[in-house]
Amino acid sequence: MKLLIAGLGSVGRRHLHNLQVLGCENVILYRTGRSTLPEDELAGIPTETDLAIVLAHHPQAAIIANPTSLHVETALACVQAGCHLFIEKPLSQTLKGCAELELIAKQQQLVTMIGCQFRFHPLLIALHKQLQAGRIGEVISARAEWGEYIPNWHPWEDYRCSYSARKDLGGGAILTLIHPLDYLYWLFGRVKRIHASMRSVSLLQADVEDDLAEITLEFASGVIGQVHLDYIQSPPVHTLTIWGDNGCVKWDYYADTLCWEAVNESIHVDRVPDGFERNTMFLDEMRHFLECVEQHKPTHVPLEDGIAVLEIALRAKQDALEERRHD
Repeated sequence: MKLLIAGLGSVGRRHLHNLQVLGCENVILYRTGRSTLPEDELAGIPTETDLAIVLAHHPQAAIIANPTSLHVETALACVQAGCHLFIEKPLSQTLKGCAELELIAKQQQLVTMIGCQFRFHPLLIALHKQLQAGRIGEVISARAEWGEYIPNWHPWEDYRCSYSARKDLGGGAILTLIHPLDYLYWLFGRVKRIHASMRSVSLLQADVEDDLAEITLEFASGVIGQVHLDYIQSPPVHTLTIWGDNGCVKWDYYADTLCWEAVNESIHVDRVPDGFERNTMFLDEMRHFLECVEQHKPTHVPLEDGIAVLEIALRAKQDALEERRHD
């Protein structure tokens, strides 16, 4: 299988390394050359700066890992050329072109996947199964918190120039840290109401409106969810707590734990398997995508999920902006 990687920033490099680990050597790169990372590791890999030339090599699948604002434009060209798609999260910064992308992909019977690696976290997979089995009874509410200190992300570059800190490239905490919105959608389904607040943090000097966001989600299932996202926490925090009518469960990403506390029972703690580390999720999601392409079957995170979660994120941003205008 010939694979195209569009974008060679940090996540594009990660996917390249993981493809090599998985034995995929037939890779062609499409890039602008603006990455701040070393070039030595790319020696000998075919590279083009013109997407039309890359597609003329007839790759069977494309990994879209360029800035968020370019995802849909690049993906449209790839599906029109018959490529299966792996698109890094978030799908885009707007819904423009998303319906067309979904239509073409379905017409051409292409495999699609959004890069949401937390759906491959072993403790979240266990959580998903146990909630469906009713381990804490009927789920009533959930709260996810994810805070990171953005200046620490990429020490090799000025974070203010990265896509995460630039509105024009699709940055901001709500889109960049979209994973909690994705796994809550995976766990609880459709969202019917959204309320949100957001603010910038002047000290960060990021060109975005949402260095911090508080989002309340009302799911059609009746679950009430809250999501806190920010660019200012150090050390970082990433947790998910879910309350049911027969107990609660808390996942702590950095502690590698999943703690169950049923009513009138002792606390039970699950831990990640031996050898698990952050890149394990990325390896597992890429392995899954390649298997689905080879077997021509749907992925666990198809394009329609990416569109649904993007709609949630954009509705949250819109609600926060409307609230601000009414102040």
